[in-house]
Amino acid sequence: MKKAVILLSGGLDSATIIYVAKSKGYKPYCLIFDYGQRHRKEINQAKRIAEHTKSKYYLVKIDLPWGGSSLLDKTKNIPKNRSIDHKDIPSTYVPARNIIFLSFAASYAEALGAEAVFIGANAVDYSGYPDCRPEFFDSYQAALKKGMKQGVEGNSVKIFTPLLNKTKAQIIKMGVKLKVPYHMTWSCYVGASRPCGECDSCILRQKGFDSAGVVDPVIKI
Repeated sequence: MKKAVILLSGGLDSATIIYVAKSKGYKPYCLIFDYGQRHRKEINQAKRIAEHTKSKYYLVKIDLPWGGSSLLDKTKNIPKNRSIDHKDIPSTYVPARNIIFLSFAASYAEALGAEAVFIGANAVDYSGYPDCRPEFFDSYQAALKKGMKQGVEGNSVKIFTPLLNKTKAQIIKMGVKLKVPYHMTWSCYVGASRPCGECDSCILRQKGFDSAGVVDPVIKI
């Protein structure tokens, strides 16, 4: 069976791509990152999802002591109820996060003998992070072809971004068909018992479920 490395955060999008990868005949191998984020709830949910799908996973600890994001520095406020403008990069952006994560994933893929890396990045209903845009992934793929053994031998690890140009509603509808356990996912930037409903991630998630005509199972009515 084909092997794929999955970048798993515990959120809606990354949970969906495990099922997308499985539907395409890949056996998933997950990477979950503890990079000093504000709470561990998303990490715990990521583990649950990996175990639910019977996927092997590594929890990778990364120290980013220089901060640079309100997701890393609890003295900074998480933006709430803001009007999301893709040209305005919010304080929740973590410097070079996807570059770092994809580098680990590419290394793991090459060592594993996997031909693919799946990441649940989205450039439609998103907060405007530069490392979630199509041009970034095109450039990163080119770098892998030049900077890895598999790449220079003509068999580069392929970065798959199946959700990149889909709306949250389209992603959710796809996930429902694939039976993604959305009740296990966590998107909120705040690690409370319930989603805050006010951060960018909560707003985009709720917009997606509303537009898809599906009740978010994480929200208790």
